[in-house]
Parts: sequence; C-alpha cells; structure tokens
Amino acid sequence: MTALLFVAGLLLLVLGAELLVRGASRIALAAGISPLVVGLTVVAFGTGAPELAVSVQSALAGQAGLAFGNVVGSNIFNVLMVLGCSAIVVPLLASRQIIRQEVPVMVGISLLLWALAFDGRLGRWEAAALVAILIAYTVFVIRQSRRNQRHKRSSRTETGRTGPARWSLQIALVAAGLALLVVGARWLVDSAVVFAASLGMSKLVVGLTVVSAGTSLPEVATSVVAALRGEREMAVGNVVGSNIFNILGVLGVSGLVSPTGLAVAPDVLGFGLLVMIGVSIACLPVFFTGRQIARWEGALFVAYYGAYTLYLILEAGHHPAFGAYRTALVGFVLPLTMLTLVVVTLRDWRRGRRG
Repeated sequence: MTALLFVAGLLLLVLGAELLVRGASRIALAAGISPLVVGLTVVAFGTGAPELAVSVQSALAGQAGLAFGNVVGSNIFNVLMVLGCSAIVVPLLASRQIIRQEVPVMVGISLLLWALAFDGRLGRWEAAALVAILIAYTVFVIRQSRRNQRHKRSSRTETGRTGPARWSLQIALVAAGLALLVVGARWLVDSAVVFAASLGMSKLVVGLTVVSAGTSLPEVATSVVAALRGEREMAVGNVVGSNIFNILGVLGVSGLVSPTGLAVAPDVLGFGLLVMIGVSIACLPVFFTGRQIARWEGALFVAYYGAYTLYLILEAGHHPAFGAYRTALVGFVLPLTMLTLVVVTLRDWRRGRRG
C-alpha cells in the first residue's frame, strides 16, 4: 500500500503540474500578461499554498519557530533544488526583468527579513508590513506586465475576446492542478517517511530531508513541467515568485495570526537566514552569464543542496566529522565557488561590451 501511495502521489504531482502550467499559460495569453508574471503570481502563490498551510498551522499551535524555519528551508530548497533540477532537464532562460527587477527584489526582502528578525522575533506590525509589501508588489508587476504586453501587441489582440466559458475552463484547470499538486505531495511525503523509517533512518534525519522538502514538491513538479513545455520563463518565475511569496505572504500571515509573533531560533538567524540570503545573491551572477541557467550551473545548485543537507545532518547528530566538514565547506568550497562565479560573470560582461 505504501508503494502504491508513493506511485499515486508521483502521478498526481505530474498531472497536477501539467494542468497548472497549461491553464496558467492560457490565462497569461488571455489576460494580456507575460508567462513570467503568471509564474511570479498565480503559479507561485498556488504552489506556495503548502508552505502557507504548514506555517499558519504551526503559528496557531504555538510552534512559531517552525513557521519561520519552514520558510527559510523552503526558499533554500527552491533555489538550489527546484532551479537546479529544472536546469538539468532543460537550460532555463533568465529574462532581463528577472535579472534587473525580480532577483534584486528577492535579495532585498531577504535582507529586510534578516533585519526585522535580528532581535529574535517577528512582531505583528512587522508581519503586517510584509503583507502590505506583497500586495503592492503583486499589483505593480501585473500592471507593469499588462502595459508592456500592450506595447508588443498589434491592433488585434486576444485580450477581452476570451468568453466567460473559456475563462472558467482555464481557472478550473489551474484549480484542479493545484489540488492535485497538494494531494500528490502529501501522499508522496507520507509514503517516503514510511520508507525512510523502514530503512532505519531517525526521525531527525527524516525531518531534515524528506519532510522539509515535501512542501516544495509542487514547485519542483511545476517548474520541471513548465521547462519541458517550453515555458522556461514561467519555470524561473515560479521559483523567484515562490520565494517572495514565502517571505512576504507566508511569514506575514503567520505573524499576524500568531498572538505573540514569530520567534526566530538563534541557529536560523545565525546560519539558515544567511544561507538563504547567500543563495539568493548567487542567482545574480548565475542568471547574468548568458541570461540562462546552464545544465552545469543546475548541477552545481543540486550539489550544494546536498552539501547543505549533509551539514544539517552532521550538526544535528553531533558527528565527529562535523568540524572538519564545516571548515572545508566554509573555508574552501564556498569561496572557490563564489570566485568562479565572479570570474565567469566578468568574462561574460566583457564579451557583451565588445559585442
């Protein structure tokens, strides 16, 4: 039964992602907005529903620290694993808008979150400010996209010619896709936890790996399917938009419903948040080089998520090798990677100037 649940969950993820991408791309065409903005808003907010449910539930249950940790872990997973896996399947396009506007916004709100949480707590007023920023940002990108799309269109457009029945069909596709993604992710995670326990893995290791990645499975399925269907900008927009929604929407709403605000654990403030900011900043040089995420860059992202997960497992288990591993990772691997990204970025920038 567990094996059947695992297979059924995987099939629902694929089917849900297919319906979501199909419906969202048609909504973009009919509404006069770009697939990128649909990925940043409709798709990102929809696939972020599991994170919202988990964090709000944790906040209401008095486990506010889990709500904060869930968002930080999901954002790291989104960049390193979702973008990485998608780029390995099909190299992803990074539009000028993503490089010049959306990624800087993601980095900026990550830094804002770190500043707000520096005192160890995200208060209600601070949470309300995050929600207000999300509303303003969403309105801005939709209006900006509609204005840009109008400039690109000829006098005959499809906007406004889509009848109510057609709109209802596309909205139904998106809703059905989201529902299948949520159910499929739940079945997949539940069965994976049973498999892990049968292999003798501790609850701690299962929590750090299977469960923490479970809420981001909709993003994985949606971005990979979008990339395979040729909607490569939507795949990137889904990840960036999900990270923005997680910080502004998930933490904002969770902070509002929590009576005492969200507590921030010292290890999250001193390590997890810094890693989240670091991987957000790393998107800029990766996206800038050729304005795409190549397969080798996707593989690098996936490898770093593996290294990050191993770091958490060794630290939590107080493993004797943790000290040496941390020294090698922080003192050698990370600086070498950042130096490589800087050199590749400068080389690409010089080629662009010569061209």
